[in-house]
Amino acid sequence: METFLGIDYPTLWYLVVGLLFSGYAILEGFDYGAGAWHLFLRKDLSRRIAINAIGPLWDANQVWLIIGAGALFAGFPVMYATMLSAMYVPFMLFLMFLVLRSAAIKFRSAEEMLWWRKTWDVIYCGSNTAIAFLLGVVLGNVLQGFELHENHEYKGGAFFTFLNPYALLVGLTTLSIFMTQGAIFLLLKTEGRLYARFTFLLKKAMIFFILSFVFTSFYTLIYLPGVADKFKEFPVFFILPVAAFLAVANVPRLVFKKKYMQALIFTSLTMAFLLMLVAFQMYPVLLPSTINPDFSVTIYNAASSQKSLGIMLTIVLIGAPLLAFYFLFLYKTFKGKVKLDDTSY
Repeated sequence: METFLGIDYPTLWYLVVGLLFSGYAILEGFDYGAGAWHLFLRKDLSRRIAINAIGPLWDANQVWLIIGAGALFAGFPVMYATMLSAMYVPFMLFLMFLVLRSAAIKFRSAEEMLWWRKTWDVIYCGSNTAIAFLLGVVLGNVLQGFELHENHEYKGGAFFTFLNPYALLVGLTTLSIFMTQGAIFLLLKTEGRLYARFTFLLKKAMIFFILSFVFTSFYTLIYLPGVADKFKEFPVFFILPVAAFLAVANVPRLVFKKKYMQALIFTSLTMAFLLMLVAFQMYPVLLPSTINPDFSVTIYNAASSQKSLGIMLTIVLIGAPLLAFYFLFLYKTFKGKVKLDDTSY
């Protein structure tokens, strides 16, 4: 098996896909979180400011989803096919809400009628909330595993099997951290009464996140089998849960001191550390089988050919710096408080 810097190609591609989806979760997380607060804002002007805070960024942030999905399909086609078969319903709902969210951003302020704007407000808020929740539900199901038989054939149960207690908990935790991140981001983009409003809402979001995080953590430790086995084998990686805990604990401290940019960084680090925990815990498995571990989808039985992975890794080495430069330019260009003009949503 071919290697690069002593790491085999499937493992490298596992890291690449993980990095792309982590970037998507962090950058789109505050977008979805900001949208989930939409109906908590009473005035039309406040809602317009909140939408325009993410206006220059939301469609660019979705680049991470497109590239991540493409990388997953290119690098691990078996994983892509099996996961879509097992999670067909939530993925179709996810795509539907993505379309509705985009339409709401574009159409909401296109007309002055009160009923028109209220309708799109409900659609916008509901779509953002549902997307954040569904992302967590998918992650929760992946952590638990699927009824995979030989040849990675999925033979699941009822239509809404994916809405199990653990997946619901992970979904709520994902929604809570997105809403926390969204409130912090909007504090950086607003001023006056709207700033004061998000100061209040952020406190509620942090309580929501800390409670859901604690419940989900305990549920994971108690009910998910073998969750600590990897740490017994590689104790050095115990630094990941410690780092995640410290990042979570640091957010309220920074918020209390009104250091919102640092708080946003630490919410992002929290997501990064938690996703690294998931990646470490599952490696080299991509989709665990609850029937027989031998039927699980791994980075080795799901990977494309060595030649394909090598070519794609070369493309990554060229494209990654360009992508990083683009996002640095984008966020630097649109930093600062939101000011509405004739081109605003």
